Amino acid sequence: MSVQDKRLAFPLSVPTLPIEGHTELFPVRRIWCVGQNYAAHSREMGSNPDRDPPFFFSKPADAVTQAETLAFPSQTDNLHPEVELVVAIGAKGTNLTPADAEHIIYGYAVGLDMTRRDIQAIAKKTGRPWSLAKGFDESCPISSIRQKSDVPNIANSEITLKVNGETRQSGKISDMIWSIPEIISYLSKSVTLSAGDLIMTGTPAGVSRIVSGDKLEACCENIGTLTLFYQ
Repeated sequence: MSVQDKRLAFPLSVPTLPIEGHTELFPVRRIWCVGQNYAAHSREMGSNPDRDPPFFFSKPADAVTQAETLAFPSQTDNLHPEVELVVAIGAKGTNLTPADAEHIIYGYAVGLDMTRRDIQAIAKKTGRPWSLAKGFDESCPISSIRQKSDVPNIANSEITLKVNGETRQSGKISDMIWSIPEIISYLSKSVTLSAGDLIMTGTPAGVSRIVSGDKLEACCENIGTLTLFYQ
């Protein structure tokens, strides 16, 4: 078999998310994540929640999943779910002001930034990248996207995570250190944002370990609910 034939055997597929009320799908281009954007979570992770410029890390697009049952990931004994509001970008933008950033928001979803905390702790201690802690297979469960025009007053929406029916995380979008427009504005100064990009906007306090057999219910008021099981 020639090299060209080998390449043809591996067609590229684009990860997608459903859009509520539409048959079209949202193609996922890139996933950007904001670290420690809620003051209480920043403190529980040992940081000072001052308004320093936000920092970002990424997950691969194919980490997105909508599976209701997930295999417990390998190489970890300390898996943490982090519930987050996800912002879907619908247009190109670079060097945006916060006011301009509002115009490129397509919609919102609720997602989980799954984290192999033990691997992340080793990476932090040794000054190495977080990639294997944050970007592993199926590390980004996300709900359907709700268009911005269908979401009233996002800042007052409550965001929660329940594990086996017990609330572990709870907060409001207005509790963010950096607002949604500010996050988009900062990120657009480092990269050109384009339609298909997703931005995970940080998680409230209360992150903790889950185990195989746990049921997770992530919810963002006016956005939707994401329910899944680990086996």
